[in-house]
Amino acid sequence: MTTDTVHETEHQVVVDAPAERVYALIEEVGRWPEVFPPTVHAECLERDGGAELIRIWATANGAAKTWTSRRRHDRERWTVSFRQERSQHPVGGMGGAWVIEPISAGACRVRLLHDFFAASEDPADLAWIRRAVNRNSTSELAALKTAAELVADQRFSFDDTVPVAGSAAEVYDFLNDARRWPLRLPHVARVVLGEETPGLQVLEMDTRTKDGPVHTTRSVRVCEPHRGIVYKQIVPPALLTLHLGRWLIEEQGPGRVLVTSRHTVRINTARIAEVLGPGADLPAAREFVRNALSANSLTTLRAAKAYAEGAGGGRVVP
Repeated sequence: MTTDTVHETEHQVVVDAPAERVYALIEEVGRWPEVFPPTVHAECLERDGGAELIRIWATANGAAKTWTSRRRHDRERWTVSFRQERSQHPVGGMGGAWVIEPISAGACRVRLLHDFFAASEDPADLAWIRRAVNRNSTSELAALKTAAELVADQRFSFDDTVPVAGSAAEVYDFLNDARRWPLRLPHVARVVLGEETPGLQVLEMDTRTKDGPVHTTRSVRVCEPHRGIVYKQIVPPALLTLHLGRWLIEEQGPGRVLVTSRHTVRINTARIAEVLGPGADLPAAREFVRNALSANSLTTLRAAKAYAEGAGGGRVVP
């Protein structure tokens, strides 16, 4: 039974950046995965003037969740209000607002307000919600401050694409079924895949580097048959502070598709010397990351191609 007791919280941070810049980061929901650590993917489903319907995929207390929210923008008051349309248990309902208060031409205060109620009278549900709201609000405000104050963003993106003489469904099947990757991909040593909500996966993977060592990453994946998979590494490798990815499947005609692996990364400049050696600099780190991720992506793309085309042992891969 849903409780009708509404609880309210407020979190705030002072940002050394103009209100206009901060407001733009909050307003552009498509950039949220780059700005906010808990957000895996976000997209606008409907827009009508200052009102919009958005869908968010994010982590809360370590669990992958998805929900839709109605948002209303008020640029004159530097406010974006929101209300979840369809909450996920244990949340019965949730809303709130981002409120930006200019302090000077180059600084502002950001207040993040929430009101919520639990889906049941169980005190454990309310405690779970409070933990999630406090953890995510603190994380999001700190990340917003960092993004808004960043003078030189080390983020960059790149693609690798292969043509496939096969169906989108076959390619998607290969990319979606990551449990079999240790048998299918030479650089994957171990996979643990969880999918409590259909199409929303948590993937932990041990990847071998070309020099032999293995590193562990943990990602949340949003899967859309048979168009592709969007993912975010919530435990990225040491050289990165951000790694967003997308497997994009585009039909080109009967039996022909293009499959693209897209990466958006941000270099962890504080750990360049530790990972690559004392003589390494930012350009060297960018080249290293690009080469390493492209090598693994192309290996995966070519294996997906063989699987979809039924060549090179594709159909008999376990």
